[in-house]
Amino acid sequence: MRDIIMALVDVAAGRAKAQMVFKNINLVNVFTGEIYKTDVAIHDGYIAGIGEYTGATELDMEGKYLTPGFMDGHVHIESSMVTPGEFARAIAPKGTTTIIADPHEIANVKGIAGIKYILEGTENLPVDVYIMLPSCVPATPFENSGSVLKAEDLMELINHPRVLGLGELMDFTNVIHNEKSIMNKIILARNSNKFIDGHNPLLSGRELNAYVAAGVRTEHECISAEGAKERLRLGTHLMFREGSVAKNVIDLIPALNESSIARCMFCTDDRHPEDILTSGHIDNNIRLAIRHGVDPAKAIQMATLNVARCYNLERVGAIAPGYKADVVVLDNLENIEIYQVYKEGKLIAQEGEALFSIKSINDSKMRNSVNMKSLTENCFDITTEEQGLRVIGLQPHSLVTKDLWCIVYEEEGRYVTKEGKALLKVAVIERHNATGNTGLGLVKGLGLKNGAIASTVAHDSHNIVVIGDSDLDMRTAVEHLHEIGGGIAIASEGNILRSLPLPIGGLMSDIPLEELQEQLENMLELSYEMGVSRDINPFMALAFLALPVIPELKVTDLGLFDVVNFRFTKIDEV
Repeated sequence: MRDIIMALVDVAAGRAKAQMVFKNINLVNVFTGEIYKTDVAIHDGYIAGIGEYTGATELDMEGKYLTPGFMDGHVHIESSMVTPGEFARAIAPKGTTTIIADPHEIANVKGIAGIKYILEGTENLPVDVYIMLPSCVPATPFENSGSVLKAEDLMELINHPRVLGLGELMDFTNVIHNEKSIMNKIILARNSNKFIDGHNPLLSGRELNAYVAAGVRTEHECISAEGAKERLRLGTHLMFREGSVAKNVIDLIPALNESSIARCMFCTDDRHPEDILTSGHIDNNIRLAIRHGVDPAKAIQMATLNVARCYNLERVGAIAPGYKADVVVLDNLENIEIYQVYKEGKLIAQEGEALFSIKSINDSKMRNSVNMKSLTENCFDITTEEQGLRVIGLQPHSLVTKDLWCIVYEEEGRYVTKEGKALLKVAVIERHNATGNTGLGLVKGLGLKNGAIASTVAHDSHNIVVIGDSDLDMRTAVEHLHEIGGGIAIASEGNILRSLPLPIGGLMSDIPLEELQEQLENMLELSYEMGVSRDINPFMALAFLALPVIPELKVTDLGLFDVVNFRFTKIDEV
């Protein structure tokens, strides 16, 4: 390091030529909010100087803009459905050079081994990947996951150099009541001088104060400007999320002012393949903010310097002498049109194409994750003498479901409402320990006809979730997922029409993201041809039907769950 520092000083002082100089480029200075034309000298992977410089290689960037590499404050790699390496290849051309990842999806399936898989899969990539250890595995006590992680389990990794702290504290109820298990994890993080991420969309007043007092540093679940302001007033770093389902950037912009913007940053949380390929990654957040009135330099500050400062990441997030040369060259500032991306001074992407290859790793411990009990012919039978039943009502473009009370009739194994609206059966089948647990319910609003869709992507415990109007097709789809080691399957009349294998934990594929997206598009179109409403993505809707922390009515492997009253219920319970 001594030689590098001395060489940087020589270049900065003008005594030596830089290895590379961006000439005549418009620099976006995230420290001052200024944009001005200058030269930027790069040497040994670092910024050497800003001003008038010469270099062994000089690139005339007249008319282009230079920004720091973009940073994602909170993301689940697994939501992309591809390996960590493929994820890096997808986001690097979008300008992202650093992410803070929470691997709680794979941890719910494979525990500590899953976290180690993400760590190993992100070694030596031209994208820096830091990890927050999952705090809530399982997410709730109302479901069975593949692992249970306690504080003593996390101790093994808490001091890993790329582990920044404890991931999103979804179990906020137990946090504010000092429950022993969650407090042990909090104390572990704080004693190790690590950070703690939040997840509390509902708290306010004294309860919010108690939550923050535990040591929570960030929040990414805000959906309103008022909620954002309350959290900012308590010193929380606020993340403006724009994922594939939860989209909050526009709604939170009114919380920004000259003082608060320093504690605001961007994240994606869950970003699916289609959205990464078509709309982008953190560049999409920046673009949205600019279109809705945020100054471009301030929006870029939220995507760079603010993330680095929140997590105390040294020498990244800005363009200044001594900082890493993680930079993005833009053709256009208003539309964030990316021309080139550099990581530590090396060109890693240009005009939408990644310029690096990835090495495969041993993922054998992540495979064969579907361990389920054999299905019986009547495993999806719903037995009740009541005509009035509780039904899960899907809503377009929303993860929130309705708790409906419908008069229901059974006609040849299918269910319809008094008004003649078709209902579908939904089942969640435990797939980690072959317990045979199966939760059942009825769903209104999907529109699927003459078939079934099944998936091993079912947040957050990732059991098998299946929906359909035929018990035969439901069994066919589930058994196929067992055979292929996890994924998504569509069945009709006892046959598999299409399937997408996700052999890595039942969550991720080992094929390129573009190929995976093409298969997903074909399956999505098939589902629409089978009657699914085009206002609903059936795979996404299915994935969140099993999450018992989003209102109003959900189903887990243990049964139908009333999220509003936070308890199990029966399908015929008034």
